[in-house]
Amino acid sequence: MDRNWTWVLIFRAALLVVLCHMTSALDVPLDRKYLPQPPTITLQSPKDYIFDPRENIVIHCEAKGKPNPSFSWTRNGIHFDVEKDSKVLMKPGSGTLVIDISGEKAEAYEGTYQCTAHNDHGTAVSNNIVIRQSRSPLWSKERNEAITVQMGVSLVLQCRPPVGLPPPVIFWMDNSELPLDQRVSQALNGDLYFSNVLPEDTRSDYICYARFPHTQTIQQKQPISVTVLSSNNSLRATPLREISFYSPEGEHHPGFMLPLGPTSTKMVLRGETLELECIAEGLPTPEISWQKDGGELPSNRMSFHNFKKTLKISDVNEVDGGDYRCTATNNMGTAHHIIKVTVKAAPFWVSAPRNLILAPNETGILTCRVKGEPKPKITWFVNGVLMENAPGDHSRKVEDDTVILSNVQSGSSAVYQCNASNEFGYLLANAFVSVLAEPPRVLTPPNQVYQVISNNPALLHCSSFGSPIPTITW
Repeated sequence: MDRNWTWVLIFRAALLVVLCHMTSALDVPLDRKYLPQPPTITLQSPKDYIFDPRENIVIHCEAKGKPNPSFSWTRNGIHFDVEKDSKVLMKPGSGTLVIDISGEKAEAYEGTYQCTAHNDHGTAVSNNIVIRQSRSPLWSKERNEAITVQMGVSLVLQCRPPVGLPPPVIFWMDNSELPLDQRVSQALNGDLYFSNVLPEDTRSDYICYARFPHTQTIQQKQPISVTVLSSNNSLRATPLREISFYSPEGEHHPGFMLPLGPTSTKMVLRGETLELECIAEGLPTPEISWQKDGGELPSNRMSFHNFKKTLKISDVNEVDGGDYRCTATNNMGTAHHIIKVTVKAAPFWVSAPRNLILAPNETGILTCRVKGEPKPKITWFVNGVLMENAPGDHSRKVEDDTVILSNVQSGSSAVYQCNASNEFGYLLANAFVSVLAEPPRVLTPPNQVYQVISNNPALLHCSSFGSPIPTITW
């Protein structure tokens, strides 16, 4: 309701021309901060919060409003009585929770938390904050059979790390970290691939390690022994898990070890990084190249990794969908694999709803414009309550992504929530509607003196505040 009026005075010999220009601002003046205002969430923890069990859990929730809001929490959709749990502290003047998990089973505090900030003029809510404990489980006990293979064949050593939270970082070692090259590479899933084996690949201690960053621990798989037979060795290669790796050691044309078959599919979300991977067998070691059928690779967003076996495209959008062809080539021939990429999208903002300050009997509109694939579903709440279940208000009308407020009254102040969701995620936005009735007030200090130059424009300012918007006269 703050209005800044700029008057332009142009002096001519006997002629005075007055021009008026108006600008507006939504925020109330600094010295009028006592005006009532519904709550606004100013800080909250991320939607997915993985905590270290050796440290306290801190779930942030800060809000502002007039009067200052009070805070409450739900856990898994049920009221969370903070005062009844001696291990939980809510910071004074804040909604932030500090949970002391020392000496406690940390998993007891896992769940979905939501913060509510409330005052006399409305209720704002945080995102649903999913709290999970980081985990670094041990490898399951297993016995790895020794592997004997003929020189020149391909080989895969499976890692299969335990499922951690977040996922672990994988690396392979014997006495030192294994050197990777065009012939020997680690796939994105952690398995170790040999496009063709050589006698120097013979080792008794291929070990896959999983490093869990949150807990700063490293787990290791049982060692795998590999023996590579050369042509002057008459021993027959032994099978592993009923699959024989014995074959002649001569040169042979490329074939794909990963992915299998002529085609595969890949789904990626808008804004994420697309990772495509092709690992080929063959002797000599095949070279990998990439093309996009019917289009160009985005040179400013793409990069090659793992000796061109991995193609990464950052900040994916809809145009990145399509067929990607990886080609493996050596002097014996060529092999192709097509990866069909589909781009989906969690909801993203086109126009989020914005706070409204209205005078009695005025009209306002809240819009919640989003996109996504599949199309997101829009759900409206008022003061944290589903619109259909909220107390009736004849001043509001909902039309899909828009709330129309007509002929509002002082009791129409509230906080509205827009939730846009599809199978890949959701967005939640709070927007308050504050109905104010305030008498006009001139904010520009009185008796200001302006120094002006003859025959040049002079600007005189008149800043005011009021609800409804005041009419300015001179």
